[in-house]
Amino acid sequence: MYDFPFELDDFQKEACDCISDGKSVVVCAPTGAGKTVIAEHAIHCALKEGKKVFYTTPLKALSNQKYNDFSEKYGSEKVGLLTGDTSVNRSGQIVVMTTEVFRNMLYGTNFGSVTDNLKDVKYIILDEVHYMNDEQRGTVWEESIIYCPTNVQIIALSATVANADKLTEWINTVHSKTELINTDFRPVPLRYYYFDSSQPHTLLPLLTPSGALNNKIKPEKKVFRRGKAVQKRNAVKDVVRNLQEKDMLPAIYFTFSRKKCDEQMESCASLCLVTPREQEQIRQIIDEYIAENPYLYKNKHIEYLLLGVASHHAGLLPGWKVLVEKLFQKGLIKVVFATETLAAGINMPARSTVISSITKRTDNGHRTLTPSEFLQMSGRAGRRGMDEIGYVTIVGSPFQTPEEVAELVLSKANPLESKFSPSYSMVLNLLQRFSLEEAKELVLKSFGYYSSNSRIEPLLNLREENEEKIKECNAFECWCKKTNEDLLEYNKIREIYVQNRRVFKTIQKQEKKKNRPLTPEAAEFGRQTKQMLERMHSYECDTCKLFKKHMKTLDILNRYKAKQKALDKEIEKQKDIFWNKFLAHRAVLMDYGYIKDDYPTERGVTISQIRSENELFLAQIIFSGVLEGLTPAELASVICAITTEDMRADLYSQLPLSTVVRKRLNKIKDIRRELDKKQKNHDVEDPMYINGFYSPLIEMWVNGSEWDAIVDEVDMGEGDIVRTFKRVVDVLRQFCTISNIPEDLVFTAREAIDLIQRSPIDIDG
Repeated sequence: MYDFPFELDDFQKEACDCISDGKSVVVCAPTGAGKTVIAEHAIHCALKEGKKVFYTTPLKALSNQKYNDFSEKYGSEKVGLLTGDTSVNRSGQIVVMTTEVFRNMLYGTNFGSVTDNLKDVKYIILDEVHYMNDEQRGTVWEESIIYCPTNVQIIALSATVANADKLTEWINTVHSKTELINTDFRPVPLRYYYFDSSQPHTLLPLLTPSGALNNKIKPEKKVFRRGKAVQKRNAVKDVVRNLQEKDMLPAIYFTFSRKKCDEQMESCASLCLVTPREQEQIRQIIDEYIAENPYLYKNKHIEYLLLGVASHHAGLLPGWKVLVEKLFQKGLIKVVFATETLAAGINMPARSTVISSITKRTDNGHRTLTPSEFLQMSGRAGRRGMDEIGYVTIVGSPFQTPEEVAELVLSKANPLESKFSPSYSMVLNLLQRFSLEEAKELVLKSFGYYSSNSRIEPLLNLREENEEKIKECNAFECWCKKTNEDLLEYNKIREIYVQNRRVFKTIQKQEKKKNRPLTPEAAEFGRQTKQMLERMHSYECDTCKLFKKHMKTLDILNRYKAKQKALDKEIEKQKDIFWNKFLAHRAVLMDYGYIKDDYPTERGVTISQIRSENELFLAQIIFSGVLEGLTPAELASVICAITTEDMRADLYSQLPLSTVVRKRLNKIKDIRRELDKKQKNHDVEDPMYINGFYSPLIEMWVNGSEWDAIVDEVDMGEGDIVRTFKRVVDVLRQFCTISNIPEDLVFTAREAIDLIQRSPIDIDG
C-alpha cells in the first residue's frame, strides 16, 4: 500500500486493501470523511504499475478542480482533462473527465473505438456516484457501470445512502467482484445548534446529550399582517454575529433562493468580519484577479468581499464564483451565502454551515428537505486537520417546528433511486453494437431493473392488502351452503321479477282506466311474472336474513377483483418499464426509417452521436436543412431557442427575434408538431424546446456587442446567460464532430463558437 504522510482511518485502509487485491469497491462515507485518499491510492497503484486511471466527476467545475489539484500533485505531464469543451493531454496516465465523457467513450462515439479509448486503463474512479439519483443525469452513471469492461476496477465514491449494499450487489452482478466499504465515521464530528429569534444573542444546542430536543427552544411565532402569516425580520445578522463571537467562522450559509443569497449578503453590510490585514490581502487578490478578468471591474459585490462576505449561486458569473471560491479557500471570506448547489463537492471547507430553513420551494410547491439533502449540506461543516468540531446551525422559522428540525437531524440518509431512462441515442448506440436480444439483456442489467422490487414494493404491498380483502370477502359463509353463483342467479331472477311486476301493474292501471279487459298477451305476461315469483320463493335466499349482507360482500369482492386486475397490470408494466421505453423509442426511430432490420441507417448513426435532451428532435432539425444558409449569429440564435427550457411566462423577453430567425423557428415548430404526434403514438415523452428568450441576446453577442450591453437588456442573472450561451456552444461543437453534417453548417458552427467564446463566456467555473 502507498505510504501516506498520515495515519489512515480503518475504512480507508480497508478500501485501499481491496483495490490492491484487484477488487472493485463502493465507498460510502459522509461528506468530508476522506474518500479522496482512496482515489489517490488507486492513482498511485496505476502510476506504479505503468497503467492509466480515469477520474470522473458529475460537474465540469469539479473536473477542472480535480485536474488542477492532480497537476499540482503529480505533475501536469501525467494529468489529462476531458470535458465537453476541453481536451488536454488525453494520453496522460491520470485523465480527469465528466462521467458523460466516460460513458461516450464506452459507446465508442466521437472518441474512437472502445478498445483504443480504454487501452491500459486499469482503474475508473466514479466520484459522487450518488448522482445516480439525479433526474436528468442519473442514467449516465448506470450506463458507465454496465458497459465498463470487467478488467477495469471500479472505485465508486458516494455520500451516505441507505441502500449502499444494494448498489454494491448490483455492481457485483453486472461488473465484477465488488466490496462495500460503508462507514458513518466522521473525522470531524458535528454539533447541532438552533437559532431561536426570541433569544437573538445566543445559539442554543439543538439536542440534549441523550439525543432529545432541547426544551429551551421555543417554536417561532407567526407574525400576521393583513390577515396573512409573514416571516419575521431577517435573522441573518444575529446568526452571523453569534458565529463570529463564538469563533465558529468561516461558514457556508445555505439559502434556497438566489435573490435571498444576495439580500442576506447585503444585510451584513454593517458587519466587518475581517481584520485590516486580511482586508488588504483581499484587496490585493481582487486587483490581481480583475486585471486578468477586466469584465468584473464594475461588479457591485466587490465591496462585500472586502467585509469578508460573499454570495455564490448559479445566477453569478462563473469567473466571479471562481474568485469567491479562491478567497474562501484562503480563509479570507468568512461567510458565503450559497444555494444548495455548493454542497455538490466543490472544495470550500468551512467550520460551520448554517441552514436557513428545512423547507424549500420546488415546482410542486414547498416541501421539507430530504435527509440526504440535509446531510449533504450539513456535511460541509468541519475541516479535517483544522477543526476539532464542525458546527451546524438551523435557523428557526414559523414554517417549521423545532421537533421537525430534530427529526430531520436524526434521520438516516435516503436510498439511491434509479433514474435510468432509455433515449434515442442509447437505442441506436446499443443496436449499433448488439442484437436486439443482447440490447435487452443490457437494459435489464440497469440498477433500475435490479432494484425494481423495492421500486414496486408499494404496489406489491397494495396487492397483498387487496388479496387479504378478497380472502375476507370469500370467507363469507352461507348457512344454506349456497355459492356466490347461486346467489347471483337468485338476484338476477329477483331483479327481472321486480321489473316485470312494475310493468304488469302499469298495464293493469292503463287498461282499468280505459275500462277494458287485459289482452291475452298481457294476461300471459302476468302469469309468467307470477311463475317467476314462485321460482324466487323456491330459493332459500328469498327468506334469508343475510341476503343483503351477502350481496354487499359480493359487490365489494367484485370491486377488489377489479382493483387487483389493475394492480397486476401496473406491476407488470413497472417491471418491464425500461425495456418498454426502449422499444417505444425504437418504434419512433423505425417510423422515421432511422433503424432498418434492427440496425441504424447512416443517418441513424448520426443521431447516435448526438447528446441533447431529445436527440431525434435535433437530428430532424439538422436533416430538414432549416439550419443552412444562416450567418453565425443567426445559427447561434436558432440553436439557443431549441436548447432553452420553457420558463415562466413573466420572464419572456420584450426583445424581438430577427426576421430570419423567427421564420426558421416557425419551420422548426412544424417539425416539433410532427415528432410530437409520433412520440404520442408510442407513449414517448422526451421534451422538445422552442424558447426564444435568450436568442436576441446571443445574436447581439455574436455580432460583437459588449457584455454590459447584453446584461442590461434582460433582468436575469449573468450566470444564467453564460450557462445558456455555453449550452449553445456545446451543441455547435457537436455539429463539428458528428457525421453527415453539411460542410457549410460545420464551417458556420465553428465560426459561431469562436465568436461566442470570449470573456466572460470562456471562463469555467
